[in-house]
Amino acid sequence: MKRKLASIQSVLAIDPIANADAIELARIQGWQCVVKKGEFRVGDAGVFFEIDSVPPDDERFAFLWRPKDGSMVAQPANFRLRTLRLRGMLSQGLLMPLAQFPEIPSGLTTGSDVTEILRITKWEPQIPLNDEVDGPFLPGVPKTDEMRVQSVPEVLTEIAGKPYVITVKCDGTSATYGMNRQTGVFTVCGRNWSIKRGTNAYWHAAEKYGLEALLGRFPQWIIQAELVGPGIQKNRLGLKGIELRVFNVYDQERGRYLDHDEAAAMLATHGLPMVDVLERGESFAHDQASLLALAEGFYPGTQNEREGLVIRPQTETHSLVLGGRLSFKAISNRFLLKGGD
Repeated sequence: MKRKLASIQSVLAIDPIANADAIELARIQGWQCVVKKGEFRVGDAGVFFEIDSVPPDDERFAFLWRPKDGSMVAQPANFRLRTLRLRGMLSQGLLMPLAQFPEIPSGLTTGSDVTEILRITKWEPQIPLNDEVDGPFLPGVPKTDEMRVQSVPEVLTEIAGKPYVITVKCDGTSATYGMNRQTGVFTVCGRNWSIKRGTNAYWHAAEKYGLEALLGRFPQWIIQAELVGPGIQKNRLGLKGIELRVFNVYDQERGRYLDHDEAAAMLATHGLPMVDVLERGESFAHDQASLLALAEGFYPGTQNEREGLVIRPQTETHSLVLGGRLSFKAISNRFLLKGGD
């Protein structure tokens, strides 16, 4: 499912904020954000911009980066919507009146994606590695990007009562390894592109774990992992060298992900590290609040906030809500408030 960075949403609730005369809290989908007092009423439609959204350099958004004195400044190059705490309340994203965007067609309804109409892009972290783009991503292989539970709260109903597994989300960068079925060439990819062979961290990990030889023997497998270690993000796992934490094994011949236990057995056999399991059970019963609470914690052996969790059924399951596999994430609010990406 493609993430809706900007969408039309209805206000589900308005809550007062103690000792705040000018602002109040609006609840949209599974999110909450601070708005001007009186700007919205319950049931009103607005345009909701999720965290990590990068708005265009447009006068309607200039209040986000303009100094309090009102002086004209250009949009900062690294600007994006982030998680904030205002008057003690968590505020995630931005809600603006629908009337401010006349370019949105009048027939669109709640839930409609207006990301492209409003020229909203997604902020992506840049890792300081000497990697170079070699070409497109591996053909026929799904890219890695889970939806946040706040954006698709309906997934909680889909997974309820099912055997489940919750794994720790590592704060690194996505890496995909496999044989290109069209060319027969071992290929290393970042999140969106293949990476040239070289001394970069992606290829260093491939060599460290012998992935070219392994996947040459088993060309049906695609390994998707978080690349972590020094020089990647802030190395919150406190590692001394570049490592992988595998979160997906995809069978490109059959067009399916391996179930959790299948993947765990395969990875153990070949000495590949899997992401840590935080919780496993036979009947999923979490709600959004309990998942976000569970997401908070430290990476082992550190005082660094972990990024969050990934939640899946133990057996691969199709999601009607997501239009694909049933898999989603819960990001720690403590991590976000402390500057996590």
